Amino acid sequence: MTEREEAATPVTSQRPTDRYGTRPAVRRRWTPVALTVAVVLLGCLVAFIGYQKYGPKDIDSEQLGYTILDDATMSVRIKVTRKDPSKPVVCFVRAMARDSVEVGRREVLVEPSTSGTIELTTTVKASSRPASSSIYACSSQVPSYLRAG
Repeated sequence: MTEREEAATPVTSQRPTDRYGTRPAVRRRWTPVALTVAVVLLGCLVAFIGYQKYGPKDIDSEQLGYTILDDATMSVRIKVTRKDPSKPVVCFVRAMARDSVEVGRREVLVEPSTSGTIELTTTVKASSRPASSSIYACSSQVPSYLRAG
């Protein structure tokens, strides 16, 4: 064969397998795409669960301060912020002794209002001398004995 004949003959894409071995396996291109989609979906699920658990709450309470009035009485100032101020809320305020043992508790009814944030002061009676106070919790499920009427 001359150079012209070699150039005219088409080049085949077949490789001699005895010299070069078999072709490598074809990589699947969908695997990285599927893994990327799975990681993104998992990330969205984690973000959603985190938002549900640690995101903004319907009722947020904060203790503004307290004053020990005598050996069995404490005055506590609290601030309650609600998403829906037209609904009543109950907060549990407690007085604690020096060793953090609860010595008094009071349920405080926060009446419906036009303002989302309410500041109020309540008095907590204690069984022994109180040293500090805290807001135990707030709830929109107000017991019937706290509701008027």
